[in-house]
Amino acid sequence: MNEDQELLKKMKSRRSKGPRFIRFEWDEYVKLERTDRWRKPRGLDNPVRLKFKGYPPSPDPGYRTPKLIRGLHPSGLRPVVVYNESQLESLKGKSVLVVLASSLGLRKRTALINKAKEYGLRVTNG
Repeated sequence: MNEDQELLKKMKSRRSKGPRFIRFEWDEYVKLERTDRWRKPRGLDNPVRLKFKGYPPSPDPGYRTPKLIRGLHPSGLRPVVVYNESQLESLKGKSVLVVLASSLGLRKRTALINKAKEYGLRVTNG
């Protein structure tokens, strides 16, 4: 377990945002509504599709984050969505980050926040 934590620290320090994937010529045409979202280039001679040097990169599997840190919160804990008290009880001794469901009402939300404090769990949106 200690080796995993050291590896996790090393990977978190090396984790970067990576390149910004932008649509080819998004800034040149009003027709594209100046949106900088990624759209796959499908043109026959498109330089981005052909991966020419000097053009923006396209998303590839190599840019994916390592499996060990994928989906982790910046604190290093794995977020878990909680809907009720029984789910909160099952997380009692584990080192996870509690995310309260957005569909919860105020009464249930406050009750779950108080229970999470009792159990010593961290709540992100409490």
